[in-house]
Amino acid sequence: MSDASHRTIEANGIRMHIAEQGAGPLVLLCHGFPESWYSWRHQLKAFAEAGFHAVAPDMRGYGATDKPEAIEQYTLLHLVGDMVGVLDALGAEQAVIAGHDWGAPVAWHAALLRPERFRAVIGLSVPFRPRGPTRPTSAMPQNDDALFYQLYFQPPGVAEAEFERDPRASIRKLLWAASGDAPRVPGAAIGMVPRGSGFLTSVPDPPSLPGWLAEADLDFYASEFARSGFRGGLNWYRNIDRNWELLAPYAGARVGVPALYIAGDRDLVVRFPGMDKLLPNLSKFVPQLTQTIMLPGCGHWTQQERATEVNAAMLEFLRGLQVRAR
Repeated sequence: MSDASHRTIEANGIRMHIAEQGAGPLVLLCHGFPESWYSWRHQLKAFAEAGFHAVAPDMRGYGATDKPEAIEQYTLLHLVGDMVGVLDALGAEQAVIAGHDWGAPVAWHAALLRPERFRAVIGLSVPFRPRGPTRPTSAMPQNDDALFYQLYFQPPGVAEAEFERDPRASIRKLLWAASGDAPRVPGAAIGMVPRGSGFLTSVPDPPSLPGWLAEADLDFYASEFARSGFRGGLNWYRNIDRNWELLAPYAGARVGVPALYIAGDRDLVVRFPGMDKLLPNLSKFVPQLTQTIMLPGCGHWTQQERATEVNAAMLEFLRGLQVRAR
C-alpha cells in the first residue's frame, strides 16, 4: 500500500473518495476498468517525491465513490464533470490530467472540453479517438458464434452476474489475460466472447501471478469489487452510443493542449480495429502531442506493469511543462 492519505470530497453532486500524496502542481490520475485509485499506487509516491500533488480518485461507480443507479448517469459528460468537480473541491484552477483504459477517454475529453482547467493530458493504453460517423456499437464485430466484449457488456446484469460469482477469480483472470505476461494465440480473435457462454469462459487461470502483481494487490482489488460490485464500471460501457450522440457538437474537434501517449506493444487495445491507422496519425487529432511511447513486452495495465518506465516518462513530460511555463 502506498503512503497516500484518503478522504471523501463532494464533486459534481456525488461523494468521491480520493487518494492523494504530495504538494505542488496538481496531477489528476483517472483509472479504468476493472480497477480503482489503487492502480496508481506506484505513481502517487513517485510524483509526490518529485514535487507534485498527485490525486487518484475512485472514479464514479467504483470503490468508495458514489454509484448512481441510473445507467445514463455514467456518460463522458458526467465523468469529465466529476473531474472538474475534483478540481473545484481541491481549490485548484488547473491540473494535468492522466488516464488509463477508460480513464484515458475521460482525460482526453477533459482536455478537449475544458482546456482552461486541464492544461495538459497523458493518455495510457487508449489514444484519443475522434468521433466517427456512425454509432460505435454498430461497428463492433459479431457473428453467429461470438460478439465483441463491449457488446457482451451492454445488457444490464449479464456481465455483473458472471464477474460477481467470484470477484477474486474474476480480477485475477482479467488482469492476467490482458497483461504482457499472458501468452498470445496467433490468429485468435481479439476481445471476442463466445455466444451462450461468458467472458471468462475461455480465459485461463494464471499458473502464478506476474511479478508486477502481488497477492496483496489482488486481495485489495477483490475486496473492493466484492463490496461494490461491477455494475458501476460496466455502466460506462453502456453509454458508448450515448456518448457519441452527446459529443456530436465536437465532431472534428482536436485536443489542443500538450499531450503524451504511452502504451504497451502487447496491449490488445493497440490491435483493435482501426488502431493501425489511428496511432500513426494521432498528432493530426492531438496537435501538441509531444511523444508516443510504446513499451516493449508491456500489456494493458501500463502503469502497473511498467511502473518505473511510466513514472520516468510522465515525470519528464510534467517537468517539460514547467520549463515551458517559465
